[in-house]
Amino acid sequence: MSFNRLFPFACFALLGLASCSKESDSNGAESSKLEVRLMDAPGDFRSVVLDVRQIEVHLKKEKDAEKLRLLTFTPQAINVLDYVNGKSALLVSEDFAPGDLDEVRLLLGPNSYVIGRDGQRYDLKTPSGQSSGVKLKLDKASLRERETFQLLLDFDVAKSIKERGNWKSGDDKKERYLLKPVIRVVAQDLRAGIRGTVSPAAALPQILAIRSTVLGPDTVSTSADASGAYQINGLAAGTYRVEFFPSTTAPTTLPAYRNNVRTGVVVTNDNVTDLGTTSQN
Repeated sequence: MSFNRLFPFACFALLGLASCSKESDSNGAESSKLEVRLMDAPGDFRSVVLDVRQIEVHLKKEKDAEKLRLLTFTPQAINVLDYVNGKSALLVSEDFAPGDLDEVRLLLGPNSYVIGRDGQRYDLKTPSGQSSGVKLKLDKASLRERETFQLLLDFDVAKSIKERGNWKSGDDKKERYLLKPVIRVVAQDLRAGIRGTVSPAAALPQILAIRSTVLGPDTVSTSADASGAYQINGLAAGTYRVEFFPSTTAPTTLPAYRNNVRTGVVVTNDNVTDLGTTSQN
């Protein structure tokens, strides 16, 4: 997945991540996890680069400023055409208090642009997005304890970028296109997971499920119980590397416990992937 430049502006701050790699304990207390992903409906351009500066999350039925959460992130410029045909980019993944969300507000900067089929760059004017932000209403977006909730932003290039009717070759390139974002929001609980057992159970390993994202590794962890069983819930679909780290040492009469890594673990929506038994010897 490529970005145009990593960048002074960026990451669809969609509900920003306080750090690029975040570890969440699946046995952790009263918190949820909120993810925001971006995908795109193709358009007739070589590149469509959005300059996204910040995101606010509005809590349900709360209008005072204290109930508007500005999420921490590093702005980026992102080429949305990198995420078409089923691809999506994980932009934000962070712990979030359970509750109802009412609205996501996306603030765009002045540096969005397209590369046309002619190879020329055309700046995008964003009359509705620069000041008050692009408001995305949410319907039935409820975060529950110890579950992951995902907001998928489906950016429609063809509907979002409008050519001025009176523009002609030789006119100022900055005046050719307007950006009026049309974004469909799909909100869903994530019910996928990974489970299995370790042998011997006495190794009591910590288990990390790691997925690569545009923000860096996204890591979720748990520990095997006394019977050797483990399960990590609330995962997004994707390919994971699962790492096992014994938390104890083996008796001197037995083989030493060792770290283990399972790669290419595919997790699909609403399904729990069973890894069977993983050896710690």
